[in-house]
Amino acid sequence: MTQNLLALLAPTGRLRVGINMANFLLVTGQRPDGTPDGVSPDLARQIAHKLDVPCDFICFENPGQLADCVNDNIWDIGNIAVEPARAKHIAFTRPYVQIDANFMIHKNDPYRTNADIDQRGIFIAAYGRSAYDLWLTSNFANAGMIRTPTIAASHELFKSGRANVLASLKSKLLDEIATDSNYRIIEPPFTSVLQACGVAKTKQTAVGFLNNVIGELIANGGLQNSLDQHHVAAELTLPPR
Repeated sequence: MTQNLLALLAPTGRLRVGINMANFLLVTGQRPDGTPDGVSPDLARQIAHKLDVPCDFICFENPGQLADCVNDNIWDIGNIAVEPARAKHIAFTRPYVQIDANFMIHKNDPYRTNADIDQRGIFIAAYGRSAYDLWLTSNFANAGMIRTPTIAASHELFKSGRANVLASLKSKLLDEIATDSNYRIIEPPFTSVLQACGVAKTKQTAVGFLNNVIGELIANGGLQNSLDQHHVAAELTLPPR
């Protein structure tokens, strides 16, 4: 371990990891000591172990807040979804998991494909500043976006009839369909959200080390074990080795 790498990733002598607490698939609970538990915290602890430093968690209510702090010296690495708008200020590692995002509509609606949704007069409810909201902002030109402060609020907005379409994580949509047969999901996903570690652009040279840690955890089954342990293996996909 070089001193240059430690100076980049743990300048305080501790690895400060920004965690998006809104991602219910990657942060699934809390440990007895009060620190977050789940796949994302597991990865953070593994990186800290490789650096041989303690791991501190800097918790954010949503990914937008985490991304906004990239240059504020609050966190050293941030576990957050890859998105081109964020890449202006954040250097991302290779993804460590993928999460599908789909549209849900009413069963009798005429829409069959993702392209059918991008029409004037259609309004999409989505969790504001999520990776899939940012993707839709960049790729959809005609449909209107109604952004909400939480995932749950976007679901309620759709179910109340104030939006034609709901954009959300597939696992959440499957939960809705399990309790209400009046809805259906459009396949395939309109995007897959790639979850990665990010560092400030000034620390870009540390990405190679982080990529090696992620690659090792994919190859040796460490990440798969984490998915299994936290009961999210059905909702998350590991990227290719």
